Amino acid sequence: MSTEAKVLTKGIQEVSFLEKIKPHIELIAAGLSGVLILAGWLFDRYGEGVESIIAYLLAFVIGGFAKAKEGIEATYENKELNVEMLMIFAAVGSAIIGYWTEGAVLIFIFAVSGALETYTMNKSHKEISSLMELQPQEALRITDGYEQRVAVSELSVGDHILIKPGERIPSDGMIFKGQSNIDEAAITGESMPVSKSEQAEVFAGTVNLSGSITVQVTKESTDTLFQKIIQLVQTAQSEKSPSQLFIERFEGTYVKVVLLVVICMFFLPYFLLGWSWHESFYRAMILLVVASPCALVASIMPATLSAISNGARHGILVKGGVHLENLGHLEAIAFDKTGTLTKGKPEVTDVIVINGLNKDELILKAASIENLSTHPLAQAIVKYAKQTLKMDLLQPDSLEDIPGWGVKASINGEQWKIGKASFMTNNHLDMFAEGQTKELACLGNTLVFIEIDGVLSAMFALKDVVREETKHAIQDLRKQNIKTIMLTGDSEKTARAIAGESHVDEFFAECLPEEKVEKVKQLKNQYKTVAMVGDGINDAPALAVAHVGIAMGEGTDVALETADIVLMKNDLPKIAEAIRLSQRMNKIIKQNVIFSITVIMLLICSNFFQWLDLPFGVIGHEGSTILVILNSLRLLKS
Repeated sequence: MSTEAKVLTKGIQEVSFLEKIKPHIELIAAGLSGVLILAGWLFDRYGEGVESIIAYLLAFVIGGFAKAKEGIEATYENKELNVEMLMIFAAVGSAIIGYWTEGAVLIFIFAVSGALETYTMNKSHKEISSLMELQPQEALRITDGYEQRVAVSELSVGDHILIKPGERIPSDGMIFKGQSNIDEAAITGESMPVSKSEQAEVFAGTVNLSGSITVQVTKESTDTLFQKIIQLVQTAQSEKSPSQLFIERFEGTYVKVVLLVVICMFFLPYFLLGWSWHESFYRAMILLVVASPCALVASIMPATLSAISNGARHGILVKGGVHLENLGHLEAIAFDKTGTLTKGKPEVTDVIVINGLNKDELILKAASIENLSTHPLAQAIVKYAKQTLKMDLLQPDSLEDIPGWGVKASINGEQWKIGKASFMTNNHLDMFAEGQTKELACLGNTLVFIEIDGVLSAMFALKDVVREETKHAIQDLRKQNIKTIMLTGDSEKTARAIAGESHVDEFFAECLPEEKVEKVKQLKNQYKTVAMVGDGINDAPALAVAHVGIAMGEGTDVALETADIVLMKNDLPKIAEAIRLSQRMNKIIKQNVIFSITVIMLLICSNFFQWLDLPFGVIGHEGSTILVILNSLRLLKS
């Protein structure tokens, strides 16, 4: 290897090493500070005083550099004193009166608490880093039959890209050619691979497991679902809860009050209580240490970040601490029907055949005719036939689409009509069993009739069915005494049927988007905190009006952008899970605040009555800060 190559390799290795230790630099500095404190104590006991002072000075500088830099910069930018400056003053004051060990220990424990806060931040940011690593940087673009490897940022809508087995899909798109099993765990959290073929939608960051597929790009690289997830997590980490904002506003005023009281402590006890100058100064330094609101300041942010990270790991993306905090106080939750409580697509629930016709043969011919239509009901019939019969469809002799009514077709010499009852030549529905059509309609089904050679012969019942997990989700919410309401644009009859199946407490039918907004406003007047769950463009206004907007991960871009919380797996039970996480977070924050204030008051009183020495003041104050942060870190666990 040449000299230049060796130098370059060495440089790369050094950079790699620095990158690895960078997240742990504060903890390393705190550790070195602790070692130097031990060395200073040993020198003080067995060696020269000068050597111990040098060791303590190094402990001050190494252990306190990061926090001192942070405090000075924040003071300069905000023109306001902060907790970090109080710690600097307390450590310097301790050294001035000869308490080098106590001052150094104060810096050491402060550095450890700072390292723990940084650990919490890094743990939260790790969600972003792990997501970033899943985003491919390059794609194999196919142009006029030639393959060219290009940066993902260069892809345009309409480009064709080739994804081989084992590769990550670089952009959102639609399979143009081929079929494969796709691992979508990074997007939906679903562990089982999904089989996909031509026309199926695929997402950036997911893994192509088996066959090679050609994908047509449908979104720019900056607009993919994957990028939206990253942006949601980034937004969540930057937003602060109301409690955190209050603490930050309170901090500046509190620091000024503490400094004013400390100055009074220098003089008043000497003149009023007969203390010595040394005792007054000593007690003032202890007050400076114990009255600092470090634990109080650390009570909220680590807990919030830990909870947001926990949620992101379980497919619950929260856009900010304020929304997670509000979720814990929820009293009512409104649901859109289509795509939220239900699957959002019609499915065949029943097939009734009369005149002794062969049921399978009739389904096959009906599906063969409907296969030429793009209507959702037609496609549902086709899907049902393929799943039920596992047979190839036939080719109709002729077909005529009658918009708003149905289709006419000729197949195997028979004349067929498929559509509404009023579209049939003979629409005497009494040919079916008594009350059968009425019963199916009352259950929320849409009825599609079939006429063969002028004779009413069969009926398909189709319905947008309730998700399997919906009932469990609603029951879980009701156990938490949360009122559940369904808002839908469907008819009263359909809404009543779906409400009964899903077990919601109340429903409102035939709601236009603006009426959904009004209903949510009414609920806000009735209940303290109200959430809205939806997935469509028409739900976006109501999502924005609610205290907490919750969007389904497979919903429209508008709904995802408007909502405060996104359920990536379209898993409704995750709502109750998110509420429990919020309640845990609020409980831990309350514990932290009460504990930190109690410790501060106890230490201040002990100092005033001269019961507290500086070493115990340092341990009590900084120890409470570390305990508060460790308590917050419990939220990282499932």
